[in-house]
Amino acid sequence: MYKKIFVPVDLNQESSWKMALPVAVKMAQENSAKLVVFSVVPDFGMAIVGSFFPPDHADNMLKEAEQNLKALVEREVPSDVAVTSYVRHGTIYKRIIKAADELGADLIVLASHRPETKDYLLGPNAARVVRHARQSVFVVRE
Repeated sequence: MYKKIFVPVDLNQESSWKMALPVAVKMAQENSAKLVVFSVVPDFGMAIVGSFFPPDHADNMLKEAEQNLKALVEREVPSDVAVTSYVRHGTIYKRIIKAADELGADLIVLASHRPETKDYLLGPNAARVVRHARQSVFVVRE
């Protein structure tokens, strides 16, 4: 049914992948699908904020995130699952939607918290992905 399953993760929030990644792995195994594990390094926001960092700071952040994502994939995804990983820079929900489109995903699996949880970053991004993605979205609740 699914050929490419896309899983966005926040490398700084285990809760963003602890339950969602195993679900995506199982779906990939059951569908003989490829798995794409994806992370976003957020923007600084305002340009003035970025001016306080060294010029190569964004590149260094991307490289470190790529290494951390690769380690997560090696540790958490079984070897029988075809998997690739990508890190991009930008606004979280926009990059998730754009990358899912560009990479040809037909399902997005992501985590979301109940409203009473204090993780305000993931909740709004998950809601935006659900509303705006062209793909089916499977939300794994904590």
